[in-house]
Amino acid sequence: MNNSEMETVPAKLTKRIVIEMEGLIKEGWYANKSELIRDAIRELIKKQKITQLENAIKEDIDWGLYGK
Repeated sequence: MNNSEMETVPAKLTKRIVIEMEGLIKEGWYANKSELIRDAIRELIKKQKITQLENAIKEDIDWGLYGK
């Protein structure tokens, strides 16, 4: 992905979160804060989509079993 496909999004983070982020970077889990934040957001989106799908399946099951 090149820089023309990137958008800067300002965000304010607590000092504690920044310290935790810097620890993960120092341990080698991420190259920098931007990479860490992108990965965290991707995981959040994936988790949310899975939750939405699970809820839709439960609603379908309820509808099939109970007509609601």
